Amino acid sequence: MSSHHIVREKQEPALYINDLGEFNEEYLGQLLEWSPTLIVNAALYEKMISLGLKVDVVVNPVDQEFSQENTIVIPAKGEALDAVLDYLIKEKYSAVNVIDTKTALRELGSYIDEINIVVFTATEKAYAIKSGFSVWKPKDSVFHIEVLSYFETSNLKQEENGDFVVINDGFVTFTFNTAWLFISEKL
Repeated sequence: MSSHHIVREKQEPALYINDLGEFNEEYLGQLLEWSPTLIVNAALYEKMISLGLKVDVVVNPVDQEFSQENTIVIPAKGEALDAVLDYLIKEKYSAVNVIDTKTALRELGSYIDEINIVVFTATEKAYAIKSGFSVWKPKDSVFHIEVLSYFETSNLKQEENGDFVVINDGFVTFTFNTAWLFISEKL
């Protein structure tokens, strides 16, 4: 018996690879599992093709030819990530996973109300949350929280290095008065 999954277009988060760095190929495979729209920085196009992937969109090309058919090209006047987010919002995507070497979520603040953004690096997963966010985590899971304002949480203790560690298996809930709180989890 086999199971079949029907994925409606734009139901899964798009995947934008800006810079792979030391990103784990197993995690990459997990992000590609549901065949998301794959967007890559032009510098990574040949590497993605060599991995046997179908690239749907390329951002920031410099006089490049693309061997795959139906590849959409997005020119970027400024930051490539801004061009990608503008494209995804215009195309009505609700979410995007981004692979990069840094997690500069605060710089993406103007987009957070319009599209759900999760940034993955080789070591962490970062995202913005709204007050009342709750997630189940096993004991000793580690969060890094950009403390820009007062917040309350359950089931977390702050370590001397500034990280927050889950006390017991169970839900962690965040309550705060600002629009967003930026958190990351170690992978």
